[in-house]
Amino acid sequence: MKVTRVFDLLTNQLQQFPQPDCLATKINGEWVKYSTQQVLETANTLSLALMRSGIKKDDKVALISMNRPEWTFADYGIQQTGAVSVPMYPTITVEDYRYILKDSEAKLILVSTEDLYNKVKEASSDIPGVQEIYTFDHVPGAKHWSELLKMGEGQDMAALEAAKAAVKPSDLLSIIYTSGTTGAPKGVMLSHNNLVSNFTSAMPYVPVNQTHRALSFLPLCHIYERMVSCIYLSVGVSIYFAESIEKVGDNLREVGPHIFVTVPRLLEKVYDKIVAKGGELTGIKKGLFFWALGLGQKYDTRTSPGFSYDVQLKLARKLIFSKWQEALGGNVKVIVSGGAALQPRLARVFWAANIRVMEGYGLTETSPVIAVNRYEPENNVIGTVGPVIDRVEIKIAEDGEILTRSESVMVGYYKRPDLTAEVIDQDGWFHTGDIGELVEGKYLKITDRKKEMFKTSGGKYIAPQLIENKLKESLVIEQVMVVGEGEKFPGALIVPAFEGLQEWCRIRSIPYSTNEEMIRKPEVLDKFQKEIDKANESLAQYERIKKFVLLPKLWSVETGEMTPKLSIKRKIITGNNKDLIESLYRTA
Repeated sequence: MKVTRVFDLLTNQLQQFPQPDCLATKINGEWVKYSTQQVLETANTLSLALMRSGIKKDDKVALISMNRPEWTFADYGIQQTGAVSVPMYPTITVEDYRYILKDSEAKLILVSTEDLYNKVKEASSDIPGVQEIYTFDHVPGAKHWSELLKMGEGQDMAALEAAKAAVKPSDLLSIIYTSGTTGAPKGVMLSHNNLVSNFTSAMPYVPVNQTHRALSFLPLCHIYERMVSCIYLSVGVSIYFAESIEKVGDNLREVGPHIFVTVPRLLEKVYDKIVAKGGELTGIKKGLFFWALGLGQKYDTRTSPGFSYDVQLKLARKLIFSKWQEALGGNVKVIVSGGAALQPRLARVFWAANIRVMEGYGLTETSPVIAVNRYEPENNVIGTVGPVIDRVEIKIAEDGEILTRSESVMVGYYKRPDLTAEVIDQDGWFHTGDIGELVEGKYLKITDRKKEMFKTSGGKYIAPQLIENKLKESLVIEQVMVVGEGEKFPGALIVPAFEGLQEWCRIRSIPYSTNEEMIRKPEVLDKFQKEIDKANESLAQYERIKKFVLLPKLWSVETGEMTPKLSIKRKIITGNNKDLIESLYRTA
């Protein structure tokens, strides 16, 4: 059948390649599997229940949960009625929930846990439009979603078929609120056609089929994981939901997935753990490990340094890198990375380990993929986000901004035609806010965010992300923000990777007390200065970090200094550290 609306995917899978484990989750230590038939039947029952409870076409239903089968049941159950889902991150504040619930005019809320129920109950207490909250877990005093499902049991399927038939591809599918790094969240309106267009355009580049499994752990409320899950459903890939981010390592080994999508920060953590274990080895084993790592950092997808290198790499793959594959479950064909810039050294090492990484690029407003590096080495250029996908156009504006036009570009911002007009011009070009260039006229390279670039007092433009990504290659640097607008030189606020710092101190027999005390120690400051000097070598004179300050605590979503997508909120961090930033320049 032709898929024109997202919910067509379930019927399509049932007809083409019904799976015994369409979805799977771990409950009480056992993997519980749901067949395609069960998933479709549950979604249908929920659709009928929602209709019976008064939910009509275009009504808004909020969905707040970590990844689990119920998220998918709810998503498809809502879609089939013609209602609009409003998915939210489980990590945002009560104030954010209140704003989104009020702005979206949500009539019903589905949440997963007791903690989320309490937050949402508080957030919705003064919103008269919210009719009911249902929970996936059993929560004292809350209505369990099984009560809602019962309302749909035995109902007339003809009513549901009529509701589904009334949903057009151009109808609204979802409103996804992007927190952004400044201002109130904006509701990105995506239609069925936006998402269908995107996953059908990206699908040919993802080398998986109905014989493969995926591990899902990035939030489904974000369009990235959600779109990729549509690809999985469309080709019959079984989706296994990780228990949590902390358990991803264990779940990879248990499930043995063939594919997963990730953000660079998680890949960095995997890499750092592997390197830390390598550092614990002794003698010849340690030597072999770092020899293999050295080879990996010279790897290129399209050209080989020569015959000698190829022979050594073959040996390194057998002796060392095969263990990396085992750590990821032994079956990984490809990892897709997006959401932020991937350090080229990471991509090189994983490719060298025979673990192919496809780095891509997109935004919530573009459903999301604009470009992606391909699975074939000859079409994968490390340091870029690859060629544009089918049916998507891009052009580089005079100021370097990337513009894109396609069926995947959003309908607009909910209730904000003024903001929509700011980003989508009269010719239909969406202005991404990212600065980029085309390498070899084909491979898109992102260089910075337009609004994040700043000018020094010497008139030089600084692209902070470029410098920050360079600094984060260090094993002792977790987070960094480059500052210096209107100043003589760029400086940096740095949050150490405290595990890496503890290990460095242990090797050098430096007693470790508290994070607050350690960041003031002269030998620690000297270590960070050396890391900065190393990064500065590859930067232009005017881009080099002249001064820095170490901070004792990680920036987080909870402190309001990071977005749920883990982008830094520069304005908030600048305000929180105003005196420290000023101190960098007082004596300059």
